[in-house]
Amino acid sequence: MAPPSRPSGSGADTGVPLGLRSSVGMSERIDYVELPAGDLAAAKSFYAAAFGWGFTDYGPTYAGFEGAGLDGGLAGGDAASTAVPLVILKANDLEAALARVEAAGGTITAPIFEFPGGRRFHFRDPAGNELGVWGA
Repeated sequence: MAPPSRPSGSGADTGVPLGLRSSVGMSERIDYVELPAGDLAAAKSFYAAAFGWGFTDYGPTYAGFEGAGLDGGLAGGDAASTAVPLVILKANDLEAALARVEAAGGTITAPIFEFPGGRRFHFRDPAGNELGVWGA
């Protein structure tokens, strides 16, 4: 069965008119996914055995995964910032991205903070999804 058709050029897929979307031209794209791991060693063992992923350890509570099809990591113990996977966008200008998120109705759940590799903030969208945005 074919998906339902959308009116051409209406912006029905996002609720934002196509002309507005093309003029905004944001830098933010999905860049990274962070999975809460609890027991980091057990999570690494599982993903290595089930899917053949490799890992780079960044201390005792965090490991970046490799070979998963996108960049991401496992956050063990207290390093896990959420209880669900966290989608992280990358921004060229972190402060401007934060301002746009707030202006669009997002709720900042963690203001800009530093982490090994850069700075980021977390927010909830109007549907309650938590995401992060990072930059250098």
